[in-house]
Amino acid sequence: MPKLQGFEFWSRTLGGARHIVAPMVDQSELAWRLLSRRHGAQLCYTPMLHAQVFVRDANYRKENLYCEVCPEDRPLIVQFCANDPEVFVQAGLLAQDCCDAIDLNLGCPQMIAKRGHYGAFLQEEWDLLQRMIQLAHEKLSVPITCKIRVFPEIDKTVRYAQMLEKAGCQDCASQLHPGLTPEHRLAPCAAQGRPAPDLLLTVHGRTKEQKGPLSGAASWEHIRAVRRAVSIPVFANGNIQCLRDVERCIRDTGVQGVMSAEGNLHNPALFEGRSPAVWELAEEYLDLVRQHPCPLSCVRAHLFKLWHHTLQVHQQLREELAKVKTLEGIAAVSQELKLRCQEDMCRQEGEEPSGGLPFFHWICQPYFRPGPKEASQESTGPRSKRALEEEEGGADTLSKNKQKKQLRNPHKTFDPSLKPKYAKCDQCGNPKGNRCVFNLCRGCCKKRAFRETADCQGHGLLFKTKLEKSLAWKAAQPRLQEPQPAGPGDPGGFPEVVGSALA
Repeated sequence: MPKLQGFEFWSRTLGGARHIVAPMVDQSELAWRLLSRRHGAQLCYTPMLHAQVFVRDANYRKENLYCEVCPEDRPLIVQFCANDPEVFVQAGLLAQDCCDAIDLNLGCPQMIAKRGHYGAFLQEEWDLLQRMIQLAHEKLSVPITCKIRVFPEIDKTVRYAQMLEKAGCQDCASQLHPGLTPEHRLAPCAAQGRPAPDLLLTVHGRTKEQKGPLSGAASWEHIRAVRRAVSIPVFANGNIQCLRDVERCIRDTGVQGVMSAEGNLHNPALFEGRSPAVWELAEEYLDLVRQHPCPLSCVRAHLFKLWHHTLQVHQQLREELAKVKTLEGIAAVSQELKLRCQEDMCRQEGEEPSGGLPFFHWICQPYFRPGPKEASQESTGPRSKRALEEEEGGADTLSKNKQKKQLRNPHKTFDPSLKPKYAKCDQCGNPKGNRCVFNLCRGCCKKRAFRETADCQGHGLLFKTKLEKSLAWKAAQPRLQEPQPAGPGDPGGFPEVVGSALA
C-alpha cells in the first residue's frame, strides 16, 4: 500500500489533528503523552532521539521506543536529530514500524545541538537537508515531517520552507535550483503535474537565538507567510498558553494544527480549555508512571512544572522534591503540597489571587517566561522563579550550577576579585608550583627535570635520586665471572652434543 502524502496523511492517518504536544527532551515520555491525550491532545511526538545512538544502541531503542505496545499512544511521530542522511534513514527504518511518521529536528537551539551540529544549527545547510529528506522519502514506508525555527527575515524563512517542501517530493529534486523564479518556487507541485510532497512542516515562530530569558514572543507573521507559500500541512508552535491562543493562532495563520510545549507542561488540560487543580493532574500522572515507568528525573521535572507557582509559596518543599530518590517519595511531597494548598484555600476564601497570577497558585495556569533582567524587575506581571531569585541577589551573577555549589558550601565565593592570585609558570603561564625549584608548573617541571636528570622536591620528582640509587645498587652487586668458550674436546662442547644425539 503506497504511503499517504501531505493533506491526505494529515486528514486520514493523523485524524486531522489540531491539538499537538511538542517533542520535548526528557519531558514527552509515554506516561506524559497518555496524560495529555486524556485531556485533549490529538497527536504526540516522542522526545528528541539521537539518530546515531538509536542506530548503535539496542538499549537506547528499548528505553525510548521499543517498550510494551500501547494502542492508546497513536497517532505518534518519532523525532530524530541527525546530520547524516544515511544515519537518519537507518534510524527511521528501525523506528517506522512503531510510529506514523518520522520527524527531523531542525529547531533545537540549545548548546548541545550546536556542539553536535544538529537541530537549528543545520538551517543554513540546505544541500545537506535536501539530501536527508530525499533519501528518507525514498527509503522509509512512513511520511517525513520537519520541525523548524524561523530566520529573522520572512522571505528567507519562506524560501527555506519551500526548499524542504520540494525536497519531500522525489520528482521535485530537479526543481531545487537557485535560478528558479519566485513564481515557479511558489507554484504547488500539483499545478506543475508532479506528485504531492511527502512532508508535513512544523514552524516554531522564533529564531535559534530566541531561547531562555531571551525567548520573547514567537512571530505568527512568519508562520502565516510560510503557510501561504507551501502546499503541505503546517503546524504552528509558539505563544500558546491556553485554548483561546490555539483558536486565535489557527484563525490568524491558517495552519492545520497548533503545537504546545511550555503551555502543556504547566497545564496538560490546556487543549480541553480547563484549568483544574494541580493535584488532580499530578496524581493522575503519577498513576500513569506506575503503569508505564520512566526515569525519576522525568517525573521530578514534570512535578516541578506542575507545582511551579505553589513552590514559590511553599519553598521549603522545593528542596524536598529535589532530594527524594524514589517515586513514592515524590508522591509523598506532592501529597504534602496538596494538603498545603487545601489549607491555603480555606484561608484565602473570598480573596483575590496574589503575585499577579490570573488564578490562585494551586490552579494549573500559564507560566510566563521572564525576559532579560530589566524586564524581570518590572513591578507588574506574574512573579516567576527567576524574578524571585533576582530579588535574593543570586541570579544576577551566578549560574544555576554555581548556585547549587554555593548551597553545598555556603562559604564558597565566585567573585573573581576574591580568588587567590597564583604565580605563573615561567614557560607556559599556568600556575606554578609553590615550592618548585625551577619556578614551573608540574608539566614543564617534569620535562626539565627529566632532561637535566634533576630533582624537584616541590613536585615530588626524583629523577637524580633514582638514578644515583640505581647506580649504587649496580655497584654493590658481585661481579659475575665471564664464561669461557668450550673447546671441542671439553664436556658440553658441540661435537660431544652432536655425537650424543646421533648415538
